[in-house]
Amino acid sequence: MAERTSKSGKKVVEAAEAPAPKTTAKERAAIKAEADKRVSEGEGWKASDDAKAGATTKRVIAFILWGLAIILEGLGIWYLLTQVRGTNVDGEPVTGFIPSEYLFWALIGLLVVMGILVVIGSQLWKAANQADPASRQEKFKFFVQNQLGALIPIIAFVPIIIVILLNKNLDSRTKGFAGAVGAVVLVAAVLLGIEWNPASQEANTEDVIEEEIANEGQIDEYTAIVTELTGSDEVAWTPAGKVYHLCSDVSAVNQQSAANEIRVGSVADAHADGKEGLTLQVDQEMEQCGLTDPENLGDIEAEIESLRDAYELENAG
Repeated sequence: MAERTSKSGKKVVEAAEAPAPKTTAKERAAIKAEADKRVSEGEGWKASDDAKAGATTKRVIAFILWGLAIILEGLGIWYLLTQVRGTNVDGEPVTGFIPSEYLFWALIGLLVVMGILVVIGSQLWKAANQADPASRQEKFKFFVQNQLGALIPIIAFVPIIIVILLNKNLDSRTKGFAGAVGAVVLVAAVLLGIEWNPASQEANTEDVIEEEIANEGQIDEYTAIVTELTGSDEVAWTPAGKVYHLCSDVSAVNQQSAANEIRVGSVADAHADGKEGLTLQVDQEMEQCGLTDPENLGDIEAEIESLRDAYELENAG
């Protein structure tokens, strides 16, 4: 933790960041069910228009790159089946037959270029799915959309690898090396193309619901108040105190205490540390923090009192 000293000499430390709210298995199931319901009813999370436009662009480029890779595969298969034997499909001799050494490196280069095209396309496709995900309730579409980056390499490499290995007109060196390179590139492209943690509209909706739950307990309201008063989401408190304060220079946190420590952090951090809400001594603390009172200070103080009253009522008994 970062450490500094207040005017009174007390140690000022950065509070631990507020942890994500913990939920039980039952609560998680309820959140999942609510997310599924919202998405099915058209009320769930939706990608913004800009995100959709960006995702569409990435998908178009991915299809172009994949298409180029498959075209190169087709050309490679055509050549291996019709030209490498030194005769055309009618059995007539082919002039300018390519030497085996050149063919060896041409095949290796072809497979590497195909791999580069396929992998770049897959990464663009995965990025598009993160920005504009499918619904997991449409299981077939969800699987294909998320794993297409792993399926395309199979289409692009398996046929040409089979042709290389079964072609009787290739020497064993070319077969062995080209086949091995093709297999390695295939495996790498498939692994890089797999979406291990696919995004979904429902998962994003769950995040929204969890945020709504986390913001219950007046955190949003207090954050807005503190930001309006001080210009930032930072408050100060002591380990033993019940409330938090506008800055580390106020008298309330500089009194002698057993911990001899002042903690600073966001409103959410303060609530995570067990604080009930903002102090009612706002007018006094504005002066002690060197801040200028806003014109609506009276309204803000009334809102704080209302929030504190609501908290006490909710936690009474």
